[in-house]
Amino acid sequence: MALRYVDSPIGRLALQADNEVLTGVRWASHGERSRDRAPSAVLNEAARQLERYFARKLTRFDLPLGPYGTDFQKRVWAMMRAIPYGETATYGGMAMALGSGPRAVGMACGRNPIPIIVPCHRVLGSGGKEGGFSGGRGLPTKRQLLALEGVMLA
Repeated sequence: MALRYVDSPIGRLALQADNEVLTGVRWASHGERSRDRAPSAVLNEAARQLERYFARKLTRFDLPLGPYGTDFQKRVWAMMRAIPYGETATYGGMAMALGSGPRAVGMACGRNPIPIIVPCHRVLGSGGKEGGFSGGRGLPTKRQLLALEGVMLA
């Protein structure tokens, strides 16, 4: 497994890859050794694209992704990738399109191994309510990502 750390406005991120596909983005813990391991081209490109995203110069990521999950989770993550920059979807709307329930969609969002790049922050509860967010500092991080994209919550 290749590992690269990047600093961002929402905290230090650890990017993970296997066989030149991005498999994970997570927030690095404070006690974690922050040393890159087995650097790779895909991690270098992911770091470059994240830097451009946070500088508001990139609105769509173009990276080879290999998230580990169930077939249902992968379908939810694919739907999230289709949500355009600066727009949102709802758990309920996604659930209806998938023939599922909002809680199942919410659980899949919470298990998204590649947040930001697979934009689970763009999924909201009914009526524009924030819903949840399991990365970074939770809802403040979700709000920060949405604000970066120009989305203002009610």
